[in-house]
Amino acid sequence: MTMRTRSLGTTGPQVSALGLGCMGMSALYGDADRTEGIATIHAALEAGVTLLDTGDFYGMGHNELLIGEALRTAPAARREQALVSVKFGALRDPDGGWSGYDGRPAAVKNFAAYSLQRLGVDHIDVYRIARLDPDVPIEETVGAIAELVEKGYVRHIGLSEVGAATIRRAAATAPIADLQIEYALISRGIEKSILPVTRELGISVTAYGVLSRGLISGHFTAERKLAANDFRAHSPRFQGDNLRHNLDLVEALRKIAEQKGASVAQIAIAWVLAQGEDIVPLVGARTRERLAESLGALDVVLDAADLAAIEDAVPADAAAGERYSAAAMAHLDSER
Repeated sequence: MTMRTRSLGTTGPQVSALGLGCMGMSALYGDADRTEGIATIHAALEAGVTLLDTGDFYGMGHNELLIGEALRTAPAARREQALVSVKFGALRDPDGGWSGYDGRPAAVKNFAAYSLQRLGVDHIDVYRIARLDPDVPIEETVGAIAELVEKGYVRHIGLSEVGAATIRRAAATAPIADLQIEYALISRGIEKSILPVTRELGISVTAYGVLSRGLISGHFTAERKLAANDFRAHSPRFQGDNLRHNLDLVEALRKIAEQKGASVAQIAIAWVLAQGEDIVPLVGARTRERLAESLGALDVVLDAADLAAIEDAVPADAAAGERYSAAAMAHLDSER
């Protein structure tokens, strides 16, 4: 396996072709193993992964502390190559509930101060609000991040889960390096209006959910019991007939994977990699075993016939169920 690199937009840094999404090491997918999480981050850095993605609200700061510990205990050369992307703005309560997003300039700077402390770094490589705050113009939020860039606390400005018009307004305010957004074989909503705009403006995409939270990993079964603190226990795509339909899509994909001598997860990740040099998939591996499998996608070569077969097996809009619950969908950019 040879780790390739890609650019985060025309204004951003070179990063590894795959990034590591660290959320599951702290929150939303049931109980996690801190020791294994740190070991997985170390293994990713050793393999040449440079982009680590987190949010200050993942485990209410736990994930940033975890990454900070992993960086402190990594070999110096590996620590120096790491680039950390942080999402901010989600408001939580002590019960773990969600109460909106805060994109006010003063809040942006406050969130950044705490993230720098928890991560143990002197700057954040890519900083972005996790969801659009409907009460604060995106120009004000991005303008506050631009001030942090001027002071050296942030290197590059990103966006997350916003639509085309918001991207244009943000880019007119300050240089935007990257948009983080869900993109996978069964989540292709960005292709119609969002991806053309990011490409026009020279903004890259870091694609999260490339395995659709494990749904198209090839490892999920209809019999699996999910803990109450697992996001998927309440996700429409993992419920009843929706789940059975979606797992039928996975079985169609499995036939292609077997022909290629790859796993289902590797085919799904390789498909995202094949969609353009401006797209960096984030793999949400929580263990070294799953990380190794995901990295194997870099050795999967898909030609035009392969891509056609994959899209025939899993057509666009084939998935049953929304990506999020109705309550969570309400927090997305209205044009998204």
